[in-house]
Amino acid sequence: MSDAIERPTPDPDAWAAACAEDLAAEQARRRAEYGTPPGSAAEEFKRLIDSFADKVTGLGGPFGGMAAGAAGMAAKGAARQFIEQAKSAIEPVIDRNPELFDHLAAAGAELREAYRAAVSNDEARWTKEQAADIERIDLTEDKSRDEDDEPRDEK
Repeated sequence: MSDAIERPTPDPDAWAAACAEDLAAEQARRRAEYGTPPGSAAEEFKRLIDSFADKVTGLGGPFGGMAAGAAGMAAKGAARQFIEQAKSAIEPVIDRNPELFDHLAAAGAELREAYRAAVSNDEARWTKEQAADIERIDLTEDKSRDEDDEPRDEK
């Protein structure tokens, strides 16, 4: 008899597989709880363009009625053509460089925070200077009686 116990060889990727399963389960739970997460900045930009195109082409004529029918249709056609040309020019850039829009979004957020920090420091300084110039008047005292209205001792 052999004292050696036959054991299966350990899977070197067992930890990675377990982590991947846990991550997939957590993502499924979050999707069920919060809905689908927003896509990348490039996908969101494409959706914005599509939404804008639908909104512009869906607008009615400014005057309505039969008189504006032909002019409204011509304006709609021109707007639709312009939007389609813009989409055809932008979409290849988005498809080739999707990380560009993520980078631009991050840069925009950094600029916004830098502006907020600069303005909040100045705003704090401005409000401190202004507070020193304010004169406060107490409106809670009863000033309905003047000194002349006090009763006098008459002889």
